[in-house]
Amino acid sequence: MRLSWSLSALAITAASVSAFAPVQNQVVTRANLVLNQAVASADVKAKQDATLESMKAKDAGASAIAKDDLDVVFEDEHIVVVGKPSGVLTIPGKDDSLPSLNKAVFERFGNESDRMDKMVVHRLGMDTSGLVVFARTDAALRGMNALFRSRKVTRNYEALVCGHVTDDAGSIDLPLMRDYEFPPFMRVSTDDHQRALLDLDASEVGKKMLESPKESLTKYAVVSREDMDGNDVSRLTLTSVSGRTHQLNVHCAAIGHPIVGDSVYGFDGEAASNGGLEDGELPADKASAELQQAIAGACAGKPMCVHAKSISFRHPVTKEELSFDSKSSF
Repeated sequence: MRLSWSLSALAITAASVSAFAPVQNQVVTRANLVLNQAVASADVKAKQDATLESMKAKDAGASAIAKDDLDVVFEDEHIVVVGKPSGVLTIPGKDDSLPSLNKAVFERFGNESDRMDKMVVHRLGMDTSGLVVFARTDAALRGMNALFRSRKVTRNYEALVCGHVTDDAGSIDLPLMRDYEFPPFMRVSTDDHQRALLDLDASEVGKKMLESPKESLTKYAVVSREDMDGNDVSRLTLTSVSGRTHQLNVHCAAIGHPIVGDSVYGFDGEAASNGGLEDGELPADKASAELQQAIAGACAGKPMCVHAKSISFRHPVTKEELSFDSKSSF
């Protein structure tokens, strides 16, 4: 059976994902006044700064990877495809001293511009393992960026999620926004939460916090329904059609099946539970809180179970059709 979860299916009112983009003079209704009063730019900024400091500390503990230890899946004069282990940063971010996959690839292969940052065309989160493409020439960099912008790169992920997903396949069509209650994380966008942004000051909280909701679509297929240490889990193939920040994590949580080992969007995580939705808005087959807690306890300290399993695209220079696959460790 195939099922599609969308705004209408979850009874969230949104005539358009851009209908309530923050504007200076938009009228706030009485129904949303209390919600808006609870939102102060200074409070949001303080929460965001504290979380960002925590994230920096986590990045500082990232695993190192040497150039000779790279799992090279493909290489030619223009691109390199490598497998990233969980716990390794794709890029070092603002702190160039941190170890990263980007640095190891640059040290081993180099690139035409002799600049490490000019190899990066996409990235995976530190806790996500799987396939990453790097550019070695300027032509490849331009070509790969164009492919990603036009959504001509197909990426499939494999994930273990909490509980048994009833439907064999389906789609999750839920717009995403920054969560002012748990900044800088993401959540499913609702009209009320968009209206609550009206009084926030972009100079304090940043422009990203005030962006219009982003249309986001994830397709899923159940590979198997399994037992992990006595707990029900499902192995899914996930396709992020829109490729938004943390999209797979939020969407899985929003249908009641958070990714196993997700310490941010999973049980008792740092972000809003259920992708920001209420329990009553989740499907009937949602994983119970008790099951999620049991799985979280069993997986404490272990890597999150999501893996960038396959990637397909046309070579940015030679125009050859390429497809690569990588086995997950879970």
